[in-house]
This record gives sequence, C-alpha cells and structure tokens, in this order.
Amino acid sequence: MRNSLVLIFLMFGLVTYSQTTITGNVVDQNNDPIPGANIVISGKAIGTVSDFDGNFILNTSELPPFTLTISSIGFNATTAEVTQNNQTLAIVMNEEQTSLDEVVISASRTPERIFESPVTVERFGLRDIQNTASADFYDGLENLKGVDINTNSLTFKAINTRGFATFANTRFMQLIDGMDNSTPALNFPMGNLLGMIETDVQSVELLPGASSALYGANAFNGILFMRSKSAFDHPGISAYFKRGLTSQEAAGDNAYTDFGIRAAHKFSDKFAGKVNFAYLKGTDWAANDTAGKQGGGATRASTDYDGINVYGDEASENMQVVAAQLVDKGLLNPAAVALIPSQVISRTGYDEAALTDYKAESIKADWGLYYRPWGNDLELSYVGKVGKGSTIYQGTNRYAIDNFFMQQHKFEIRNDNFFIRGYLNEDKAGDSYDMVFTGININNLWKDNSTWFGQYVGTYVGAVSQSVPSDQAHILARQAADTGRLIPGTAEFESAFNRVTTNPDLTSGSKFQDNSKFYHADANYNLGHLIDFAEIQLGGSYRQYRLNSFGTIYTDASGPITYSEYGLYTQVQKKFMEEDRLKLTASLRYDKSELFDGFFSPRLSLGYTAGESGNHNIRASYQTGFRNPTTQDLYIGLNAGRGILVGSAPDNPAREVRTFDLSPTGTAILGTPTLNFTGEGVYNNSFSAASATAFSESQNPADLVVANPEMVKPEQVTSYELGYRGKLNKVTLDVSAYYNSYKNFLSGENVVVPFYGDVQLTQTVPTPGGPLPAAIVALANGDWQGYQAYTNTDAKVNSYGAALGINTKIWGNYDLGMNYTYAKLDFDQSQDPDFVTNFNTPEHKVKATFGNTELFKNFGFNVAWRWSDTYLWQATFGDGQIPAYHVVDAQVSYKAASIKSAFKLGASNVLGDEYNTAFGTGYIGSQYYLSWTINP
Repeated sequence: MRNSLVLIFLMFGLVTYSQTTITGNVVDQNNDPIPGANIVISGKAIGTVSDFDGNFILNTSELPPFTLTISSIGFNATTAEVTQNNQTLAIVMNEEQTSLDEVVISASRTPERIFESPVTVERFGLRDIQNTASADFYDGLENLKGVDINTNSLTFKAINTRGFATFANTRFMQLIDGMDNSTPALNFPMGNLLGMIETDVQSVELLPGASSALYGANAFNGILFMRSKSAFDHPGISAYFKRGLTSQEAAGDNAYTDFGIRAAHKFSDKFAGKVNFAYLKGTDWAANDTAGKQGGGATRASTDYDGINVYGDEASENMQVVAAQLVDKGLLNPAAVALIPSQVISRTGYDEAALTDYKAESIKADWGLYYRPWGNDLELSYVGKVGKGSTIYQGTNRYAIDNFFMQQHKFEIRNDNFFIRGYLNEDKAGDSYDMVFTGININNLWKDNSTWFGQYVGTYVGAVSQSVPSDQAHILARQAADTGRLIPGTAEFESAFNRVTTNPDLTSGSKFQDNSKFYHADANYNLGHLIDFAEIQLGGSYRQYRLNSFGTIYTDASGPITYSEYGLYTQVQKKFMEEDRLKLTASLRYDKSELFDGFFSPRLSLGYTAGESGNHNIRASYQTGFRNPTTQDLYIGLNAGRGILVGSAPDNPAREVRTFDLSPTGTAILGTPTLNFTGEGVYNNSFSAASATAFSESQNPADLVVANPEMVKPEQVTSYELGYRGKLNKVTLDVSAYYNSYKNFLSGENVVVPFYGDVQLTQTVPTPGGPLPAAIVALANGDWQGYQAYTNTDAKVNSYGAALGINTKIWGNYDLGMNYTYAKLDFDQSQDPDFVTNFNTPEHKVKATFGNTELFKNFGFNVAWRWSDTYLWQATFGDGQIPAYHVVDAQVSYKAASIKSAFKLGASNVLGDEYNTAFGTGYIGSQYYLSWTINP
C-alpha cells in the first residue's frame, strides 16, 4: 500500500518535462538594484528571489504564457507577463508597497498575500533580517507583534505566542525547510542554537495560535517556519563576520565572535548543491541570585537556606529526625533530644558560578544536494544538518548543556504540486550535566549527608548544653560540619567536580546520557491544477520515537522505548463573489497515537476583501489544536532532587523502580531495612503534596487529601479569532483578537506516596498508643517519597487576547512601526488549587521600530524599543514576579556595493538596564557588535 501511494504521487508529479527559463533584473525608480525581491509565478508555489545586484533566474516547468508577481517590502507589488522561453525581463518597482502584500505559504500551505491570509501570520523577510537592530535575525523576531522570546541564556531563546510558556516550550513548533527542529529527548527546539545560518535564510513566517488541522501534533500555540535559499536560485558565496562583546554586571565584559559562510553552486540546470557553516563563541549571562527560594530560608544566615542560584543546599533534614537516628545508633543520649528544636537545617551549597564556566558556543553545519531530472520543477534532494552547542538550560533544575549534539537528515521529492519527505532527528547529550545534582553530590563525595547532619546536630547539642545561645550554636554547628569542605578553585574540588559530572548515576553523579531519535515522514498533494472549482489539498504524516537515555532520563534502563503516531488531513479553499472577494478555507485532520484514541481537528476560516480598491480585509476563523503528551510526560523516570518525575504512559510507572532505606519503624513493619519501590503508587496510592505538608504541621489526618491523579491524555484547544487588515494611504493596519478554550490541559501534580499503608487509611499497624493507619505511620517516620505526576486538570482553562500593528512612512522615507499585544489568562484557581498553568506571559506588551534604509546614500539606521508589563513566572524550578522592563536596540549600517558588502554597528539593550524574562535565570545585559556581510 505504501509503495502504491509513492507511485501515485510520482505519477501526479511527472506531468510535464519541458523547462522554461526566465532571467531578469529588479530595480527601483532610481535604477538601484533591489536585492531579496520575491519573483513568484502567480497562483503557484514556485519562485525565486533577486540577488545583491537585483538579478534573478527562474526555471520552471510552466509553459508560457503566464504571469509573474514581483514583491518586496517597501515597494508596490507589480506583475510581468512571460510570453516565451528564455525571456529577459527588466522590472522597475515603485516604493510604498506595504508589508501586507508580502507572499506567505505557511497559513494555507499555498502562496497567498498576507493581506488575504485566512489567519494571523507574521513574516520576517530578507529586508527585515538585513535591517534588524538585534544582534542576529532570530533575536529580531521579538519585534513582531504577538511574539514573546524568553531568554534562557545567550544562545538559547524560546519563542512563544499566546501564553503558557516555559523554556521547555512543547506547545510551539519550529520548522526548518519542513523539518521539525525539536530535539527528541527534550521535545522542543533549543532556539537557534542548533538551527539556521543567517546567510542562508530566505524568509521566516510565524503563525500564532492553533494550527493542528494542517500541521498536526504540537502545532498548538504557534509555529515558526524558516525557509532557506535555493542552491539553484542563489548560487555563489556569501559570508558574515561579527565581533563584539557582552556586558553584564555579574559576568563583566566578555568578547564574543560569530561568523558563518554559505557556498552554493549550480552545476547545471539539473544539479546543484550548497554547504553552510557557522560558529559562535561567547560568555553566557551569569545567574547569581542568592535570595532564598520560596519554602526555604530567605538568606544565607537561615538554617534551612535554599538559594535560587545556589546548589547542594537542597539537601535538608529536620533536626529532631536526625536526633532520633543518632539515638537509634547509640550516638546521642536520649535525654539530649529535649534540647533540639523541630527545625529544618540544610547543607551548605555552592554558587552556580563555581559549577559552570558559562561557555556559550554554537557550531552548525548543513549541506544539500538537489537534482532536477528533467531540469523542471520536479526536484529530488538530500539535506544533512549537524549542530553542537554549549549553553545553559533551565527546567526542573539548572543544566549545563555542554557539547550537546543534534543531527538531521532529510530526503525529499517535490514539485509545484506535491512533496514527499522523510527525515531523522537524533540527539546526544554530550557532556551535559545537572548543576543542582553536581552541588549535591560534590558535597556527598566529600562527606555523606548522614555524617554531615549528625555532626551538625551533635555540635549543636554540645553547644546549647553549655548555655550557648541557639543562634550561636547553629553557627558553631555549621562550622564544625563544614570543616574540610571542598573549596572551588582547589585541585581537590576540581577532581570531585570532574568525578561527579562524568558519572551518570544521579545518586552520586550529575551527567546526562541520551541518544534518542525520531523518524518522521509527511506528504502533501495540491489538486489545484487538476480541479477548477476549488483548491483541494491532501496530506498526512507519520512519526516514530526511539528513546534511549540508558535509564538516566527515561525508564529505559533495559533498552530503548519506541512508540508511534500518524495523521491524515485535507483542506479545501474556495473563492466566491465578484473579484473573488470572499475566500473560504476548511480543513480537517485525524490523528492517532498508539497510546491514545484518535480524534479529529477541524479548522474553518472566512476572509472578505472590501472597499472599492480592495484595501480592507476582514477575517474570522474557528480552529482546533491538540498536543500529545511529550516523551517526558509519558516515559520520564528522573530523580530531580526535590522529587522523582514519573511519566504516565500505561506501562511506565511499573518500570520506575528505586531502592529506599526504611526507618527503624518501617523496618519493623516490613521486615527489611530497604525497599524496592515502583512508581505505581503515584497514580493509585498518593496524597497531594500540599496536604502532606499541611499534615506535617498539624498532625491532623483530616488535612490529608487523596491525589491518585489520572493517567495523562492529549490536550486540546478550541480557538476563535477575528481580524482586520487595512491599507489606508501610507498606513497599514493589522488587528486581531482571539479566545482559546482548553480541554484536558496537561499539567504536573506533586504528590507524596507512603512506602506502606493505603491513602484511604484503612490499613493499620499496632503502635504503643494503639493501632494507627499505616500510611500515617509512614509519613510520621519519613517512610515516603515525593513525586511529580503527569496528568490533566479538569479545571476550565481559557485565555484571550488581542494584537494591533501599525506601520507607516513619515517625513518622506522614514519607516515607523508600532504594535501592542494583550494577553490574559482566564482561570479560577479554586477549581484546582494545586494546579499551575505556567501562563508566564505579560498582560501588556508594546513595541516600536523606527528607521531609514537610505538616510543618505548607502547609509541607514534602525532603532527598536520594547516594553513588557510585569508578570508572574511559574515553573518547576521556581516561581517569582518578573518586573516590568523596557529595552532599546539600535544599529547603523553602510552598504558598499563596489565590494558587495554590508557593514553594521549595533547594540542590543543599548541603555544597559539589565532585566530577566524568567525566574532564576541570569540577568540580560548588553551586547555590542560590528558585522561585515559579503553578498548578503
């Protein structure tokens, strides 16, 4: 059956073999070349762009006559008639075209103007890339309306739209030439760390909101599409070199270098190839917040201090529990227990700066071979991509991502009407490690917890028995327990650091091991050239995961875990009324994972073009999206220090097996000092963590609440959107509003599982005071374990928002753009008090850009300003309020046409007001750079 489908696609694709070649030149009214102009066959997906000198070559299987549409930001779109083969065109473009006339493909998988797109879409083209005031094109996306970028580190930035953002942004997709750029182990793209090279970017399109009807699982909150330059249409060598420095109060001033080169060659009308390489090296934003986390001591003077960017101090114990253990071992007189308060003490930790060198590095390379058997639009291609990088990633803990490696390989057959592609994504963790466990296990390597806490309590008892005040006794106790502690910078510390960070056993080390991959195939066929009454598309996709963390991240100690999912979709697009003013687009997709029931995702949109000149467009859409639980939601089995993460695939909890030491009471009850315990109790015998904490304070069993979360299911969203686009003289306006309603919202739930006894409290054990519920006894004696379960909330979760963008020219040739984004969470916390939405989005955001590409001959400038409202950041690492901030980026540029070069001098955060976008990360400083681009 599969082979038959391939043959059918090929038969449809090989309809014509003739080739038409069109050459030309695109200039403005002053006869200056226009680089990056889009030249597209009207109504088709095939086209090219002009080079630095405005020249272009277009090869197509279309036979004359046909029409070309030529567009470029800042100029009115124009058309040219092609009447014969080998025709040469001279095209003159007039200024004042609006960005709404740019052609996009992502919204409907077919070329159409942004003005007529059925849904909200943003475009970042060659002109925008060249003029951005940001240090690179990826950062420049933050100036688009409705877009948030959360900065994890210098080289890892997470794009998000419409709320619910963490750095593990599994609700947002990133596609590069049709390939999902997410890492198999992490389930999300790592920004542009392993992504695209600037000189090879042709265009960037962004769809905010749900798009599952066309793009499947995880096309939930938005998709970023990046398209590279064709080796046939863009032959030659281009390169860039950037040199500058980063400036931050915590890390100081540090040099950074970023360079890349692109080489493409058209060997003939049938064969072409290209290769890209880029390298970036700098120093990451240092995180040095030593304030205490919520639930821990607020300062280093607190006995239970747990600093935000201090690691190793997560290990803590109640002094009375330690005292009881010392009494059991005969190391403490029982009478001394009366001197000991019920107070939590924590070990002395290490600042983050002692556990990482803050190296920021990205090495990227890709290559492609392209073959057109008959010299027409039918193309066979192979593309390979590799990337290696070092950065900081913040999830449940802070992680040093060191020499992380990812590769992709794609084979594709396509023409104007169809594509069939298959690709592989594979990652390797390299030398990456968990900084929290590094601090914990360096401490343990020097002195185990039992010894350290015993020395602390013993010294405290000795001091208070000599009438030393309690606060002074705590100081003496810590000094005694820390005597001989490993000091950063010494050979002993470095030796311990290397031992821990190369050990993948998290009970004694912190290294990550992973070599996961997924295989993906998808196909699409557009029947528009066969059917006249409407444009109909058919398509589908298939993905298989192969998880292989060697038991360090997933429950795959006995071997790799595999599972698969597939989807099928269709879309119908039809224009009605005079001049095709009304456009209807309807899509339907069916998806099925082997772990869940299948379901449908429909989308319906209407667009109407109004006004005598067709300068007003009104759109409305109903969309649905779904998100399958990620590989981690399903199969994780990771000790994160504060709890064990257990995925809820049907067979996963039973595979999460660990050995725990029991208390003397637990040993007496179970008849063994240790217990092999599975994660099954997480979902069928657990208390909520919040209620267990309340019980520990009150000792009232009535405070305990049974959790027993349900196994995880796919998350769904229904989205309603209204929008308007208008061209009013020199002003363009784009406004939209949306309302999202979520079902089975994916969430994590913290629970406590007793090692014995049931949470219904029906099983009892004898005690000196009479029988007690066994689970109560377990909690009282520390015979329990905290876990994070992966589940869905029954609470109603909704969000809504709006975005407004205005662009115009003032004072003749100055570009001015402004946009405003509003986002609001609609959730009643009382419906599920323990549920955390991770909305993590400012309610108000304002951005503006001002510039002139020809301030005077060959000189230009651009200034970008952003303001963000304050918001609450919620994530597994910690929660905190993010203060409002504003940022100014600026650049001046010079074009040297005689040497085909462009120079730019710029700065990000030029005012130097440091800020952060998430709790626990390093503050973002300033970045200054000078760049030289050849053949941009």
